[in-house]
Amino acid sequence: MSGLGVRFVQKVSSTRGFARVAPHVIPALDRAVHRLTRGKVLLSAQLLPGVVLTVTGARSGLPRRTPLACMPEEPGRSWLLVGSNFGRTGHPAWTANLLAHPDAEVSWQGQDIPVTARLLTGPERDGAWRAVLAFWPPYATYQARVEREIRIFRIVRRPPS
Repeated sequence: MSGLGVRFVQKVSSTRGFARVAPHVIPALDRAVHRLTRGKVLLSAQLLPGVVLTVTGARSGLPRRTPLACMPEEPGRSWLLVGSNFGRTGHPAWTANLLAHPDAEVSWQGQDIPVTARLLTGPERDGAWRAVLAFWPPYATYQARVEREIRIFRIVRRPPS
């Protein structure tokens, strides 16, 4: 996508209207396309890299699959996940699930990868926040809309058992 196209999408994704509609539409489309392509395609990944996170539900104990934008640090080894919830008030459910069950799995470019998640805090979070803002500036708009601190997780490939 051209620089102009990316800037347009960043501007649209920063709007309150997008924040109201996107959480209902984008994940459903991503899950359907991901399933139909056997994990090879995520629609949202045409703009931002993406994973499908599978984590155990904090309350239900059931597997929960959530398509998420990510910032690869070492593609195939570690990623940053941002719990922006499109700038909506509450933390997204997947973040509570990761806090309760940090061992999870991501589908990355058609490959299922076991990972361990860690919530970033303090200076480590500050550095990651600067990196994700450079990567996707609309996160600043999302943070400005909410009083909560947006959660950032580093997920890292688990070594084979």
